[in-house]
Amino acid sequence: MSAPPELDLSTDVLALTRALVDAPSVSGSETALADAVEAALRALGGLEVERIGDTVLARTNLDRPGRVVLAGHLDTVPIADNVPSRLDETTGRLYGCGTSDMKAGDAVMLRLAATFGVPGAEPAHDLTFVFYDNEEVESVKNGLGRVARERRGWLYGDLAVLLEPTDGEIEAGCQGTLRAVLSTKGRRAHSARSWLGENAIHGLAGALAALAAYRPREVEIDGCTYREGLNAVGIAGGVAGNVIPDESSLTVNFRYAPDRDEDAAEAHVREVFAEAIAAGATLTVVDNAGGALPGLGEPAAAAFIAAVGRPARAKLGWTDVSRFAAFGIPAVNYGPGDPQLAHTREEHVLVERLQPAVDALTAYLSGSSS
Repeated sequence: MSAPPELDLSTDVLALTRALVDAPSVSGSETALADAVEAALRALGGLEVERIGDTVLARTNLDRPGRVVLAGHLDTVPIADNVPSRLDETTGRLYGCGTSDMKAGDAVMLRLAATFGVPGAEPAHDLTFVFYDNEEVESVKNGLGRVARERRGWLYGDLAVLLEPTDGEIEAGCQGTLRAVLSTKGRRAHSARSWLGENAIHGLAGALAALAAYRPREVEIDGCTYREGLNAVGIAGGVAGNVIPDESSLTVNFRYAPDRDEDAAEAHVREVFAEAIAAGATLTVVDNAGGALPGLGEPAAAAFIAAVGRPARAKLGWTDVSRFAAFGIPAVNYGPGDPQLAHTREEHVLVERLQPAVDALTAYLSGSSS
């Protein structure tokens, strides 16, 4: 295990972003970076700090009338020859693994902690900072999920802000996501005598026709338009070039608006494929994660939008805001990174996006935004 880097929270957000990127933290290997974040937060002197595995929690306890939770994951996808970071001053781009997703957002959080987590600071809200591990891998390892199970009280607040990459825009709530497998059975036979068999791949024709005819729903919630989508994402079947296959399967992914819960999403998918199921296909749901309502009618969320000065748009994808929504807490995604660059070899963040994110959040958290 590498030695933890030293993080100087008094430096600017660009320097902090570079320091975070230069500390490799691929999912499952976040310990050194979590150690550094924990040490830096404890040194501020105005925060209660707790460690759960490689998740670092910190909060103020100033008896403010409201609380805002800020959260960001420390881990990245595997490095693609893009660490250490590289600053291109000509284009104003900072390159490196995690620059966009989401160490730029973590750096913004650390700058906010340095401002509001010291003795004598006067934020308008009590603040909770959550730096968590294992977001980029399977959900069972997710550090925020671990906090939800073991220290649920740390996640309560009037508003949650995930510093996920949104290119400086506010993305409210998130879609739900469901994956299901449609399976068909047939009877194996020699392809020269195909009438003696029953082709399982052909048995998927009804399901594919239902997908081709499907028209996704668009739903407006709190002024944000969520567009649903139901698509085939995988198909399997076949034995050999001269064999009628007796098994086949089709994997579908349903991205659904947050006005549906998990049960309603499954019921909708079963309705779409009702004819295929009646014809003998079986449908098995293998993953179903509910979305998050935007909750923009809540005063805290409305004040946040006013502070940033940008209209909110729907989050077309699933993020950990859903964990907060499960507790009835309005949650938004807002970060300086570009989501389209996440996980790419050329991942980078525009330097000009960094300080405005700090400024907007500082204005909101200090109560000085108009």
